[in-house]
Amino acid sequence: MKLIATKSIPNSVKLAGAVLISAALLAGCSTAKQAEPFLASANEMLVKTVKAAPIEKKTISAPTEQVAEVVSSLQIDVIAKAGGDVQEILKKRGDSVVKGDVILLLDQTDVLLQKDKTQVALASSQEQLTKARRDLEDGKVELKNGITKLELTLTDAEKSYNKKRNDYDMGTATKNDLEMAETGLKTLRLDLDNTRNKLSTLEKTNSLAQLDQAIQTANLSLREIDRTIENMSVKANADGVITDFPVETGMTISPEFNTAKIQMMDPIKIKAELTETAASLIRGKTELSFYVPNTIDRTKAKVKYLADVMSAQSQSYSLELEVPNADRKLKPGMKAQVLLTEEKDEVVVAVPSLTVVREGSDTFVYVLTGDQVEKRKIELGRLKETYQEVLSGVKEGEQLIISGQHQLKDKDKVKVVQ
Repeated sequence: MKLIATKSIPNSVKLAGAVLISAALLAGCSTAKQAEPFLASANEMLVKTVKAAPIEKKTISAPTEQVAEVVSSLQIDVIAKAGGDVQEILKKRGDSVVKGDVILLLDQTDVLLQKDKTQVALASSQEQLTKARRDLEDGKVELKNGITKLELTLTDAEKSYNKKRNDYDMGTATKNDLEMAETGLKTLRLDLDNTRNKLSTLEKTNSLAQLDQAIQTANLSLREIDRTIENMSVKANADGVITDFPVETGMTISPEFNTAKIQMMDPIKIKAELTETAASLIRGKTELSFYVPNTIDRTKAKVKYLADVMSAQSQSYSLELEVPNADRKLKPGMKAQVLLTEEKDEVVVAVPSLTVVREGSDTFVYVLTGDQVEKRKIELGRLKETYQEVLSGVKEGEQLIISGQHQLKDKDKVKVVQ
């Protein structure tokens, strides 16, 4: 075998190759380090800079008020139940009265005379009744005694008739004597039957009915007269204030005459007519505040009534409040201010108007969530200066984008700066 000799690579050549390779690697690293600042700048350009602030509640408006009228809770007519001349007037228009107070007196002279006449007639009827009862009892006794006598006489007549019949059979008495005795017997029997019938009729018949009826009628008349005398004092039929009083001393009034009008003052009512928008503010509430300027400070009143249906005539919803009024400070005719909303009702979630982004008929704001923004559709309410009420879409405390929002899209990453 022939061996071929090879030459080894010199160490100097190996060293030169290593230097070249190292230089190439160093050159590549240098280029990468120069590219890093450019990549960082590009990423920073994708993250948008914004400002944010927490969403707060603001007082958007003063409480909504409604003009109302104070009216009596009930108006009652005082109707005269008796007629006559007005003798004395004890109250006047504007006076406060309590149920049962006498407000005027009618002249009782004629009624008292009528009472005296009726009492005399009653006494006469009672005397007649007493005498009639006595006469009735005497008549009954007399008939009973007559029956007893007739019964005894009839017994004797029957004995005499039987003797006459025996005598006739024996020939000692004539036929005429027998017939006379028989006739007398029959007559006594008829008289006894008639007397018994009279007693029976007397006992069964109320011969005093007419007098009893006259006495009952007289007693009823006296009760009516006493009632009339009582009604000659015309009294208040409710607590309240007399507002109408068309009566003067000396005038003659008839029954059913409207002598006065009383307005009940405790409780008292406050009435108002509301628009549909105003009615919607209070529907469901059980009480509202009210005040009377320069007279009564703000106080609560019970919602007594709120119409469910708009009046076709007034095109409004009727509201009635009920207020205790023992001190009578509230008077019919006063004007009151009813608060349809309170101060707390006017403190609402609001955002600066400039933060709102409008797209057609829709409105949006951007809310910060972590390092991104969320596009929220919102419903706007009332406007006050630079702030606008938000009815839905966001809530208090969320971070609202207040600057740079017009360059944003939903889910954009942002950087918040002061």
